[in-house]
Amino acid sequence: MTTVDPDRPAVRLVVGVNGVLEGGDVPARASARDVVMAYVGLTKPRVIELLLLTTVPVMFFAAGGVPDLGLVVATVLGGALSAGSASVFNCVYDRDIDEQMRRTRRRALPRHIITPRAALVFGFVLGILSTVVLWAWVNELSAGLSVAAIAFYVFGYTMLLKRRTTQNIVWGGIAGCFPALIGWTAVTGELAWAPLVLFGVVFFWTPPHTWALALRYREDYKQVDVPMLPVVRSARNVARQIVAYSWVMVATSLLLWPVAGTGLVYPIAAAVLGAVFLVQAHQLERRARNSEDLAVIRPMHLFHSSNLYLSLLFVAVAIDPLLR
Repeated sequence: MTTVDPDRPAVRLVVGVNGVLEGGDVPARASARDVVMAYVGLTKPRVIELLLLTTVPVMFFAAGGVPDLGLVVATVLGGALSAGSASVFNCVYDRDIDEQMRRTRRRALPRHIITPRAALVFGFVLGILSTVVLWAWVNELSAGLSVAAIAFYVFGYTMLLKRRTTQNIVWGGIAGCFPALIGWTAVTGELAWAPLVLFGVVFFWTPPHTWALALRYREDYKQVDVPMLPVVRSARNVARQIVAYSWVMVATSLLLWPVAGTGLVYPIAAAVLGAVFLVQAHQLERRARNSEDLAVIRPMHLFHSSNLYLSLLFVAVAIDPLLR
């Protein structure tokens, strides 16, 4: 947050650990709403929503019906804290490039509303709380998977892969696949093939989803030297890879039927949703084949559709055992 005085240079004010604005000659106090919204923003609530959407339906599937409500609440709380912790660490590490990118420059750290130190403390607190909640009220395996997801996202994706390779989101996306495993182990206390199939669905869904977004903001990534695939490859090449991953994603989604012995609701939903997604992926590829103009390619159409696809697919995962 920056204050502007017409008679002097702008003074940068930063919210420290205690919530007091630091910087300039005269300290001021941030409003409670500014502080709260800044910290909430660091957790990337939309990402949390998507991750929980792949957790709760799997709990229904693992339970063969409606799981224990208390267990669902504990898993959702622990999962939300875990995802929030990982996002905060990501924001702290990436604050230098976030400040230069249009898509991220309004985040709390680039706007200097919160100090990196305060954000780092917040991330550790969320991570510790998530582990305690899952360990105490769910089980040790789910807690361990949650810690592994945080570590993989922070060290694997954010620090190791993101700025070094075009495969950053392919392998870094593994962190986002863990909620399917956590939802299953929360109910059963063990791993099985069914959650691994759903893990695979999210794994192959992540590149088309993220590359569509990266196509839209490729100039941003290029400016900060992050080698997202659309930065170093043509739109046509990216679209072809999106199509390839989309086909594997749909094929993987259909595996749940024979592997887990689902009813008919899930395979019908998976087939219909998959067909619609493939049509949209091929349309994107056709547009990219004929033009490099983003206004023509319209990558955000596929990006938003990918969110809807994953949401409805996992809704089908939850509904299927209820209708057998």
